[in-house]
Amino acid sequence: MDDKQTALTERAKKTKLLILDVDGVLTDGSIILDGQDNELKSFHVRDGHGIKMLIKAGIQIAIVTGRYSMVVARRAQELGISEVYQRCHRKTVALDHILEKLRLREEEVAYVGDDIVDIPIFRRVGLAIAVNDAADEAKEYASMITRGRGGRGAVREVCDFLLKAKGLWESVIGEYLET
Repeated sequence: MDDKQTALTERAKKTKLLILDVDGVLTDGSIILDGQDNELKSFHVRDGHGIKMLIKAGIQIAIVTGRYSMVVARRAQELGISEVYQRCHRKTVALDHILEKLRLREEEVAYVGDDIVDIPIFRRVGLAIAVNDAADEAKEYASMITRGRGGRGAVREVCDFLLKAKGLWESVIGEYLET
């Protein structure tokens, strides 16, 4: 393991909370609007399963997004995510609220984002992660850039990385390997 990977792993070991942006992270950034005020978003099933594995391992999950969408509320409920902050135009306000509510320190938080609106949080958290197709400006502030694209497995990649770094991978996947 090189020095950068070792440093990322050390940061990941401290993570107690993963905060996720939505559009461009949990989705590919597409927003489909029909003529009847319905909004459609596409979520990757493996990202959802990764989130479920983190929750099972005791890592908390939150969603912080600038837009409001009933689809996001529904997906969060399906995944068991209770900390959902929508219409957050200053995402650091939500971060401060979450830190206080969950009694966590900034270095115990990992955040996945994809655009310049995520930079203020990137500058504060212990592990700032940009998806592969993030804006270049966001990537400049990220500690880690995923191989996967937003809405196409990047969140699962982060979940797996956190579980492995924290030494939880084998216990989480053990039940799937039993015959």
